[in-house]
Amino acid sequence: MDFIAGCIGGAAGVLVGHPFDTVKVRLQVQRVDKPLYRGTFHCFQSIIRQESIFGLYKGIGSPMMGLTFINAIVFGVQGNAMRLLGQDTLTNQFLAGAAAGSIQCVICCPMELAKTRMQMQGTGEKKKSSKKTYKNSLDCLVRIYKREGLWGVNRGMVTTLIRETPGFGVYFLAYDVLTRSLGCEPDDRYMIPKLLFAGGMAGIASWLSTYPVDVIKSRLQADGVGGVNQYSSIADCVRQSVRREGYMVFTRGLTSTLLRAFPVNATTFATVTLVLMYARGVDEGPNDCELAPPSHRTQLQQQTQPSSL
Repeated sequence: MDFIAGCIGGAAGVLVGHPFDTVKVRLQVQRVDKPLYRGTFHCFQSIIRQESIFGLYKGIGSPMMGLTFINAIVFGVQGNAMRLLGQDTLTNQFLAGAAAGSIQCVICCPMELAKTRMQMQGTGEKKKSSKKTYKNSLDCLVRIYKREGLWGVNRGMVTTLIRETPGFGVYFLAYDVLTRSLGCEPDDRYMIPKLLFAGGMAGIASWLSTYPVDVIKSRLQADGVGGVNQYSSIADCVRQSVRREGYMVFTRGLTSTLLRAFPVNATTFATVTLVLMYARGVDEGPNDCELAPPSHRTQLQQQTQPSSL
């Protein structure tokens, strides 16, 4: 039941957060000498005006398809890692989260590659004149595989690992610290809002800790769109980006990312909690996240943890 609730919650989070992710990617990869967008809100307006509201949801099929597998990996690895580590400590929370983050990259990297390519498709073009290179996310991956092989499908794997491993570690650590500090109790009427707040803030902390790596990952995965490759390696991407745009390049799209992080995690937590409450009975509800024994608190965190940052 935890797995099903996590999948439903994750899906709700994707629906809420994908438009912000599309804006983030567009801002991260646009050319500094010929920028299409002046900022986050201008990017939102331009996409809706030029590509309709559906332009914000380009590439959503890829994260939806990979959602089940990512949930299975994250929940399974994090839970097993905590059991192997034995004690519910802050260090172990970080290590278990880092393990989950690194292993799920096998699914996450190709999924985000397809998502990024779909999001970049038709950038700046009018609705009627837009020519689609890819029909959907699956078609995108198939075409990349035929053209570039397995290496092409896993483009950006190293930067994904660098981002996800500490990112998930920080996420689980921050969530554990916040739930302990907020002191939830079984009869606390504000327990669910506290869990939502903890999840949202943990997501923000996680993104802040690894965001510069995400900028490079997006640029590498978008490289080649239009038939032109600009970067030969991660180091080359960093050098060219810093030389052309300065160190502020590592904050491109940060506003839309942070705007997305809180509601996505809050939506995911709310959905997971409600599904579990109705599935197990309202009387059982969510359990104490502060006063319960360590093993019990770990189980609660697995139940309410979003599967994707």
